[in-house]
Amino acid sequence: MNKQDKTSLEGINNSVAVPSVYESSFFKKFLAYSGPGALVAVGYMDPGNWLTSLAGGSQYKYELLSVLAISIFIAMFMQSLSIKIGVVSRDDLAQAIAKKVSRPIRYLLWILNEIAMMATDLTGVVGTALALKMLFNLPLVFGVLITILDVFVVLWFMRFGIRRIEAIVVIAILTVGIIFAIEVGHVHPNIENILAGFVPNSTILTNHEKLILSLGIVGATIMPHNIYLHSSLAQSRRYDINDPKQVDETLRFANWDSIVHLVVALIINCLLLILGGTIFFNKSDQLASLMSVFTGLNNVQVVGSLASPIMSYLFAFALLVTGLISSITSTLAGQIVMEGYLNIKLALWQRRLLTRLVTLIPILIIGFLVHFNEKIFESIIVYAQIALSIALPFTLFPLIFLTSNKKIMGVHVNKKWQTVLGVILAAIITLLNVQLIVSTL
Repeated sequence: MNKQDKTSLEGINNSVAVPSVYESSFFKKFLAYSGPGALVAVGYMDPGNWLTSLAGGSQYKYELLSVLAISIFIAMFMQSLSIKIGVVSRDDLAQAIAKKVSRPIRYLLWILNEIAMMATDLTGVVGTALALKMLFNLPLVFGVLITILDVFVVLWFMRFGIRRIEAIVVIAILTVGIIFAIEVGHVHPNIENILAGFVPNSTILTNHEKLILSLGIVGATIMPHNIYLHSSLAQSRRYDINDPKQVDETLRFANWDSIVHLVVALIINCLLLILGGTIFFNKSDQLASLMSVFTGLNNVQVVGSLASPIMSYLFAFALLVTGLISSITSTLAGQIVMEGYLNIKLALWQRRLLTRLVTLIPILIIGFLVHFNEKIFESIIVYAQIALSIALPFTLFPLIFLTSNKKIMGVHVNKKWQTVLGVILAAIITLLNVQLIVSTL
């Protein structure tokens, strides 16, 4: 079997039956196609997003809600292109790029994206270790080592099949959303001020510190592994590639699935920002870390009568859930990248163990160097965004150019305005990420 004949994520690809194109029930079709968007949405709720959203609220109250909304709208556009390359070409993004570039370029892109996948995994490790510290007062070093066990968590999930995994992830996302809705309801934010925060503010461009934080929010939102993942998961539905009507319908409902779950991700990030803005804005000890949120929610001196240990532990539990479910998506994305660029297949547990062991080496080295100081240790998440920022242009620009290629996309080739918009957005995101890298360093 040659490279071109191999399917993406074998065992998941083409495994979920969908209703006939002539089925009239919109809701039934939506449920059949719904699921991949949830797995992708998890990537928009990782600890990197948590940090930037909470920090945005604590420093500027609700002003940066508009930045969050704009970021998700950009994500919707990019994910729609990812869906299109997968559904129409029957290749995931890694496979599609590999067919168009030379072997040295393929290896270079694989290395860049492997680093990005490990950076994504790194944020999950740090987030999970911090959650275990919050919940059980477990030393960070042991929390980091325990994350090796999530290899078995992933294996346990995968034995249920992709459809049940999608359902589990949806339940997990809803659980996290409900937790933050409860917490925001507990602190009684001003609704009018929240709505005003969704109106773009010109000071975002003129205030340097506010601009830098806005760049961080955008940079933490669009990540390479989500683009690769969606281009493969979109092929999990069993549709006839030779039936134009069914291809059109698959694209339509895959995009509905993506939009709905990205809106949920937007709501959760907005709740985080609102939480930070309501209880930490104008405090003498401003929010600096996830640990400070955990302690602050139970500190009378910080939040006054709103202090509650229940709120603290709900926050920590939500962080733990997010870290665990992100393990599934980072494993799948890593497998897509390795198979697509190198044509190497590993069992999921082998892929998970390889990624996790390589990720743990720099985390443990840095941890011991800083004596696992919580604040410094948590800053690893911020620096992981740099690796993601470097890899992102090498994901977005090929995605845009491939979906603009009529030989590949046929009648579904990008319209001119889509290509122009895509290039402009990718260029802006690239410049923002360069600025983010410079400001972080």
